Amino acid sequence: MAERPPEECANCGAAIPRHARACPECGADERTGWRENDDTRYDGLDLPEAAFAGDSADAPAPRPVRRGIAWYWYLVAAVLIASLVLGLVQFR
Repeated sequence: MAERPPEECANCGAAIPRHARACPECGADERTGWRENDDTRYDGLDLPEAAFAGDSADAPAPRPVRRGIAWYWYLVAAVLIASLVLGLVQFR
């Protein structure tokens, strides 16, 4: 359900009609939180200090990405080739 608009636009201060989808003056709407400027989006939240920290030393290092084929695929390929060769030799 759509959010009911405030009585007054938080961006420009204009009066907003009851069932409006956007401010008639500045165009702020329910998608943008009735404000054009996102600087005040989190003003009312009580966020921990860690939310504002950039990269901290406490954060775990990302795992390295392995490139190439895993060893067990070489084993699977060798077994398949061996079974193919044995199958061809037996039917001759």
